[in-house]
Amino acid sequence: MEQLYAIPACIILGCLAVFQVALAAGAPLGRFAWGGQHDILPQKLRVGSVVSVVLYALFGYTALAKAELVPALISEGFTDVFMWVLTAYFTLGVFMNAVSRSKPERCVMTPVALVLAILFLLLSLG
Repeated sequence: MEQLYAIPACIILGCLAVFQVALAAGAPLGRFAWGGQHDILPQKLRVGSVVSVVLYALFGYTALAKAELVPALISEGFTDVFMWVLTAYFTLGVFMNAVSRSKPERCVMTPVALVLAILFLLLSLG
């Protein structure tokens, strides 16, 4: 059953990773991320986008490990705790995106964060 939550979560995280790579490469999509104040991100935020890609990969791997689709690199207990941390992280993301000054970020990223929060909650409960 957990596979039904982990796979869509990884697909969404993969799409977000592609988006962050585009931002890091200078695509004029900044209005959808990082507060939406720059169409093309400045260097510091581009670095942040690269770091986000690495984090999304870690988050996705953790979801897959929780669903037993890949071997857990760390103990099952740590994976369980980290899943709850990620649930809280994405829940906080819902609120952070909802109060963004950028309307495109609010309209696009708030629902994305909400779906991820729900998927990670379901994985945490599994």
